[in-house]
Amino acid sequence: MKKISKGLIFTSLLSFILVLSACGNDQGNNLNFPTASNTGTIYPLGSAMANLWNNEIDDLRVNAQASKGGVENLNLMKEGEAHISFATAGIIWEAYNGERGFKDRKYDNVRIVAGLYLNPNQVVVRQDAGIESIADIKGKKFAPGTTGSTPEVESQIILPAYGINYPDDIKTNYVGFTEAIDLMRNKQIDGALIQAGLPTAAVSEMTATADGQLIGIEPEIRKQLKEEYPWYSEMVIPAGTYDGQDEDVETLAIKMMLMADASVDDEVIYEMTKVFWENLPELEKSHPIVKQMKLEEAVTDLAGIPLHEGAKKYYKEQGLINE
Repeated sequence: MKKISKGLIFTSLLSFILVLSACGNDQGNNLNFPTASNTGTIYPLGSAMANLWNNEIDDLRVNAQASKGGVENLNLMKEGEAHISFATAGIIWEAYNGERGFKDRKYDNVRIVAGLYLNPNQVVVRQDAGIESIADIKGKKFAPGTTGSTPEVESQIILPAYGINYPDDIKTNYVGFTEAIDLMRNKQIDGALIQAGLPTAAVSEMTATADGQLIGIEPEIRKQLKEEYPWYSEMVIPAGTYDGQDEDVETLAIKMMLMADASVDDEVIYEMTKVFWENLPELEKSHPIVKQMKLEEAVTDLAGIPLHEGAKKYYKEQGLINE
């Protein structure tokens, strides 16, 4: 009997749930909202946002679900199975322009609702694995993320910058954050790339219970990647963010975006944008990442992706854009 992968089962089940939840309802009143892994930053934030919208906007139902993250979220939106979601600027740019993982399947109906915060690349390695630089990951057991996920896309970009032929030069474990924690605890992997906002629950677990430590991206590599991929920003993970982290860690980050399909009603997106930005104190209860969000940065570093017309209306009212 042919073995069916867990990833395929998960994706099929999520697609079924999202389609089922929309049956018998008008899309304008019922929006499917895939978020990310339930051990990352986005899942609790997305759940809190959905609850806020459902409570504050009449006749609107937003259905938040866990997902594999940015790439899957964009695929679900492109296929009409989701309507609003999260992804980082680089992946949205690739989808909008039909590049890399979206080659020959351009998604030019994706629109930005808000630029949220910087999402750093966090490379966590076991302290006894003999890894002092990302270059040392060559030949090691490494979890780059689930296939097609945002961390896996980042691994495809960052590891080759260190001369590591991806994926041939590493022993890969394509697992999500939760599985990576257990594998690191059991010394079945030497490291993992986690791409999520600070602080990230998975990184906290790895540093507190799995002998994990953060390593950064060297200045020359950061410079090289920023020149090649203009959506990157430099970011410092402050000392003390995680257990045992005594020094700042320098890395690269990408803006996390709230996005929607262009077909979602303009007035619905206008109301959702307004309610989101005017209730940040309520959302702070879900995750401290909300403290990093600033209205004036909602329309910056968008990688050239257009705003949704509904969101644009709100930002015009706030004096952030003139067009």
